Amino acid sequence: MADSLQPVEDPSRAAAIRTPAVIAPGHTFGTVTDKISAIVLARKTPLGWYAGFGTAMFFTLLLLVSLTYLVLTGIGIWGNNIPIGWAFDITNFVWWIGIGHAGTLISAILLLLKQTWRTSINRFAEAMTLFAVACAAVFPVFHTGRPWLAYWLVPYPNTMNLWPQFRSPLIWDVFAVSTYATVSLLFWFVGLIPDLATLRDRSQSPVGRVIYGMLAMGWRGSAHHWHRYETAYLLLAGLATPLVVSVHTVVSFDFAVSIVPGWHTTIFPPYFVAGAIYSGFAMVLTLAIPIRAVYNLEDFITMRHLQNMAKVMLVTGLIVAYGYLTEAFIAWYSADRYEGFVPLNRMIGPYAFAYWALIFCNVVVPQALWLKRVRTSVPVLFIISLIVNVGMWLERFVIIVTSLHRDYLPSSWGLYSPTFWDWSTFVGTIGLFLSLLFLFLRFLPMISIFEMRTILPEARVGE
Repeated sequence: MADSLQPVEDPSRAAAIRTPAVIAPGHTFGTVTDKISAIVLARKTPLGWYAGFGTAMFFTLLLLVSLTYLVLTGIGIWGNNIPIGWAFDITNFVWWIGIGHAGTLISAILLLLKQTWRTSINRFAEAMTLFAVACAAVFPVFHTGRPWLAYWLVPYPNTMNLWPQFRSPLIWDVFAVSTYATVSLLFWFVGLIPDLATLRDRSQSPVGRVIYGMLAMGWRGSAHHWHRYETAYLLLAGLATPLVVSVHTVVSFDFAVSIVPGWHTTIFPPYFVAGAIYSGFAMVLTLAIPIRAVYNLEDFITMRHLQNMAKVMLVTGLIVAYGYLTEAFIAWYSADRYEGFVPLNRMIGPYAFAYWALIFCNVVVPQALWLKRVRTSVPVLFIISLIVNVGMWLERFVIIVTSLHRDYLPSSWGLYSPTFWDWSTFVGTIGLFLSLLFLFLRFLPMISIFEMRTILPEARVGE
């Protein structure tokens, strides 16, 4: 269809086939394509982009310095000790993996359920997934102390018959996360192909035409291409859907299959999955709100999108709160003195401040989302999403540290205090995440052009 296709003349017919509004009215094929592609193809990069990217790169360099010093000196620069062998490293790993879940949920599950409101946010949510997985991978690799031997985790044929321990959930993590990253990357790239062809055809730069042309893989928009595209996209969505549940379930097995009090519980798999979706949608809101404001995308990322994400946060937040109650109830109901000690230690022990802070962030604050005036207030939504992100990080910290620092043997009890290098590595991964995000926003369409065009009311009429 031509970009100049105009709305139909017959208002009664248009009203009969009009889909629920997912973007502001008044847009045609041409305006959608122009507005989204212009962000990428603009000749002058805004100064604000340079400022944000420069700040993010500063923290990325801090990450590189921290990891270099770690390799040269050893894991001892972190605050890990006995009995707290896991601390910031695994806390941040689980937190980053959880953030990546919303991208797959929005892209795959909502696609299969034919929820058209996903179209404005799925592209950068998918990109967020990839960047979060990249940040997550840093921690377990360097936590081993010998990152140059990370290939030992792969079951490759070798003369020494050195195979991973497949009964260890840490090895399950390797396969689950690598599969998740691979399918998410393919899903994201396949969805980009039609838009890359649009950028190829509209780019005024010879270099841009060559690069976008190579990435578009010869896309010409023929019926044959669209048929293959839709088949591949649906197959990848079907593959990605079970990964939403399986990946964080496997991550929860790192804890649940152990015998450590506070970890050895069957509530962890669904509890971790709900928490991952909770933190993932909080991060999508955290990114979507400033992006729509800076790039004037209020017509595409509407209040309906923000409200729907707020509702998902409310539901998953209630599931997480139920998980907290179940943990405490099972610890009491089991009549196990060690399990019963865990919730009590979290509430009044040395890390009580972190426990009550996470209850406030994850349970108390999100209850405001029951109110429509809160869900329709952009600044309040942004603040709540930031609070939830902090709360979900505190949850992982409390689960890991408070369960380890007071174990079965009181003589081995200890405390954990993060060092400068713990914090610098964590803040550095945030810098890496934002650096990748800034590059994505500058060089690739942050909103799917062709999917936005398909939900325009006039698109249905012209079929």
